[in-house]
Amino acid sequence: MFFLRVRMFILLAILFAILYAIVTIIGRQMGITNFYFYLSISLFLMFIQYLIGPKIVEWSMRVRYIDKEEAPELHQMVEELAKKAGIPQPKIGISPISLPNAFAFGHGVRNGRVCVTAGILKLLNKDELRAVLGHEISHLKNRDVFTITVLSVIPMVLYRIAWHFMWFGGGRRRDERGQNTALIGLVAFLFYFLTNLLVLYASRIREYFADLGSLRLENQPSWLASALYKLVYGSARMDKEELREIEGLKAFFVNDPSRAFNEVYELRQLDLDMSGTIDQNELEVLRTKRLKLSFADKLLEILSTHPNMLKRIKQLSVVNY
Repeated sequence: MFFLRVRMFILLAILFAILYAIVTIIGRQMGITNFYFYLSISLFLMFIQYLIGPKIVEWSMRVRYIDKEEAPELHQMVEELAKKAGIPQPKIGISPISLPNAFAFGHGVRNGRVCVTAGILKLLNKDELRAVLGHEISHLKNRDVFTITVLSVIPMVLYRIAWHFMWFGGGRRRDERGQNTALIGLVAFLFYFLTNLLVLYASRIREYFADLGSLRLENQPSWLASALYKLVYGSARMDKEELREIEGLKAFFVNDPSRAFNEVYELRQLDLDMSGTIDQNELEVLRTKRLKLSFADKLLEILSTHPNMLKRIKQLSVVNY
């Protein structure tokens, strides 16, 4: 847990250092005014996203909030986990989609919502579902949805700066000043690409944090490992058209459904007794096993919001919480 926090702090420092660097370049060449203009626009867009974001998720996933009488067992699990986590009980919702998954969202801890899909309720047993809910409760406790939203402003600012200087500031001028501004636009675009990768990396770190958070809420590693294993297989069986409809929301999910088909082949080696679950003995075997990922697997992970699933379950086998 300590090393994950250190990595997150280093990442934050790098992101803001990059932003400071591009601001300095623009300040020397063009004056600082333009930066504040783009920063203001980006902050305004982030504020709008912050306000309407939960509603967009609700509409997209067709979330229906349920009371305790309708789903007493689900309410009891969430209530117990929230109490252990020391946060107010979030609203509980169900999405009618068949994709097995769960997600948490909201403006903050006091406005948190935890939702499950109809698919996950059919797929997981009670312990596995509790582990997944613990993962989502940990997202709320860590306030990482807000953190990722704030970090996402940095590549957004750089993209707008790059677009302006490449196409409007210097793209139509052939004098020395036009060349300089075009160069600033190119540098800003390179920084945009780099910071976008760093934000994706931050998103993957927050998934590890949430996994550890679930274990700290007294869920066994094997419960969460089995849940992740089943979610991958359940996602791989989904119709591609249905997956496309929710592509834009996959960062909220426990796993990345779009990568499930490839992850199925990697995870075959974990279920030694072919039971369809990952027990503690299988995790012990994985603990001492050296993972071998192909270049394609490593590249896919770099471009993804979620960690490689094999690495993620391996982390569950070695974690010391």
